[in-house]
Amino acid sequence: MGKNRDLIDCDKGIIRFSYGGRVRYGLLTGARLRLYEGSPFAGGKPGKKTAPLEKVKILAPCRPSKVVAIGRNYKAHAEEFNSPLPPEPMVFLKPPSSVIGPGQNIILPAFSKRVDHEAELAVVIGKKCRSVTPEEATDYILGYTCLNDVSARDLQKKDVQWARAKGFDTFCPLGPVIALDIDPTKLRVRALLNKKLKQSAKTSDMIFDVYFILSHVSQVMTLNPGDVIATGTPAGVGPMKSGDVITIEVKGIGRLTNPVL
Repeated sequence: MGKNRDLIDCDKGIIRFSYGGRVRYGLLTGARLRLYEGSPFAGGKPGKKTAPLEKVKILAPCRPSKVVAIGRNYKAHAEEFNSPLPPEPMVFLKPPSSVIGPGQNIILPAFSKRVDHEAELAVVIGKKCRSVTPEEATDYILGYTCLNDVSARDLQKKDVQWARAKGFDTFCPLGPVIALDIDPTKLRVRALLNKKLKQSAKTSDMIFDVYFILSHVSQVMTLNPGDVIATGTPAGVGPMKSGDVITIEVKGIGRLTNPVL
């Protein structure tokens, strides 16, 4: 198999990529990458034209107006920080400027002494929604991808809120594909630092599932097509240093790998 194909672990998914000097979306089914006519977030559909998967540069799969993140959504992760289980989802935001794609560098800030990886399943919104129920949530989800909620842990402990610790440029690697037609309650989320397993848990271990989270967030803010919800990280978060390579892997979606500088 080729390099790009090896990043992807789903039967059907949407890829955002650059090819021939243009940024396009493509629908991957098997070995075929059918080009969208327009954007999948604005009613675009796959056309007849195709692109060779192994010759495209895979980018972050969407350009969100916001990344909504959930804290302490795995019991074991709350326990490793001696934190009580939240009675409702803990919501915070990462800026769109923090988003990078597969293979791009995570840049360590000079004034942080500890920057951690956090492997997460991410939800990609397909339709504008506000005040939806958990039962309605699936109607507004386009698909799922991998996300690394990179966190300056020392600054997170220092600040009252987490905007700085979570919001540096390059602190939200995303990708490589938006997997379609998968069950988000039965996936395994892993982090491998320099190919060594650091985090591993099933999404069934979440305190709040994907549908409840989307409903909860939508009571607070309008979610737009292309917006992303990061659903929390398992236990095992840890520091990264310059020269490391971090991979976030979600079974049924793919592998998101980024160097650290």
